[in-house]
Amino acid sequence: MENQSSNTSPQLVMFLDSLHNLPALNIPEDYQLRSFCPGDEKEWENIINASFNTQSDFERDIMSKEYFKPERVKFICWRNKPIATATAWESKDFGKETGYLHMVGILPEHSGKRLGYQVCLAALHHMALEGKSSAVLHTDDFRLPAIKTYWNLGFKPMLVHENQVRRWYEVSLKLNLPQLNDELIKTDIQ
Repeated sequence: MENQSSNTSPQLVMFLDSLHNLPALNIPEDYQLRSFCPGDEKEWENIINASFNTQSDFERDIMSKEYFKPERVKFICWRNKPIATATAWESKDFGKETGYLHMVGILPEHSGKRLGYQVCLAALHHMALEGKSSAVLHTDDFRLPAIKTYWNLGFKPMLVHENQVRRWYEVSLKLNLPQLNDELIKTDIQ
């Protein structure tokens, strides 16, 4: 979404090798989990715009895409207002068996309550329900809280470019997770 300099391109990739035995959802009291309903478009845009500092458009970015199904767009709500979102998506780049965790965001005033973890977990459960066996996502080097959430969900760093060895090492230092760098999944680097 945001412009990236050449030293942070391509985006980082993380891979979850199994959607079997996912932990149970544990939505905190006073919050509710639900899927997209007509009328949620602006709420989704508010969450994503606050999370990515960008101008998103639900129609353009989600609803008009071939993978859109309302039940794939998950929300955690507070007082019936969506405050966190994650989408159980697909990507032709990773095959039919692999789900794609897409457009994860949370309003800043609700961060720190593990709601990002829970809304991502809800999307992963949906992928498993649809018969996906694994999941993948793209993220940015500076999205440290998100990377830690993905790590806690079981995602491992996937090396897709030679410049990512250094980048993952730097991320592991910033997060104080030396094991993050030890878990690099190596692919055929371009």
